[in-house]
Amino acid sequence: MTQILKLGIPAGSLQEATGELFRKAGYKITFGSRSYYPGIDDPEIQCTLLRAQEMARYVQDGSLDCGLTGLDWIRENDADVHEVAELIFSKVSRRPVRWVLAVPNDSPIQGVQDLQGKRIATEVVNLTRRWLESHGVTAQVEFSWGATEVKPPRLADAIVEVTETGSSLKANNLRIVCDLLQSTTRFIACHAAYADPWKRAKIDDIVLMIQGALAAEGKVGLMLNARRADLSAVLALLPALQNPTISALSDPEWVAVNTIIDESTVRHIVPRLKQAGARGIVEYPLSKIID
Repeated sequence: MTQILKLGIPAGSLQEATGELFRKAGYKITFGSRSYYPGIDDPEIQCTLLRAQEMARYVQDGSLDCGLTGLDWIRENDADVHEVAELIFSKVSRRPVRWVLAVPNDSPIQGVQDLQGKRIATEVVNLTRRWLESHGVTAQVEFSWGATEVKPPRLADAIVEVTETGSSLKANNLRIVCDLLQSTTRFIACHAAYADPWKRAKIDDIVLMIQGALAAEGKVGLMLNARRADLSAVLALLPALQNPTISALSDPEWVAVNTIIDESTVRHIVPRLKQAGARGIVEYPLSKIID
């Protein structure tokens, strides 16, 4: 009988980003228009689409063996799960998302102490309440079902909202007072599942390939040939991920150099490499980098 790993995929804003990440990692996930059970080209994995807000609870109780969710939702649910790895990716950028306290531009609120007795709208009620308690402030925290940015000042004095760029807050004439939490995506596992040797190995394999795909983003490989006499000048131009690999060629006066660099630097470095004596320069794409 085939063993199955029950994997939670975050629905909503992270769904397509997660699917693309898994594709780069070597797993093809197919999303149906009406199905909450995406297909995957691995018969030992069963995928379930679930909102990131709920993921940690279902992983904690073993309904799912593992899944992807944000640190914010682990904290919000006070979930007892095993954090296998931090995966820095999101729907817009590769930066962590921020949960921030925001108020109207003309609000007198300048800090957490000014929230005493105020009304705050947010999706992360538990996280916000704990944050207020840690500062000795009592305020009315209300759950917001959406469109949180439009609630101040008529429906709330302040909001705690998630942002990547801050553009939506600015568009709604809100200013950020302070940060409550920076959150990144985490690959989490049920403690019981991670204690199972087969499931742990399966989870670790998935995470290794995902981390390799993330590490390769924005990087390219560069191969070139150089005379031994020019090698020092060529190597001085290469900001290598690690030390470049240098191999002998059939002509003893020449060597081959292979390295990894940031894609954004290629257009600056290649002309200088040619001037330093490099020849046969080849740039090639990378799909994964495994340390």
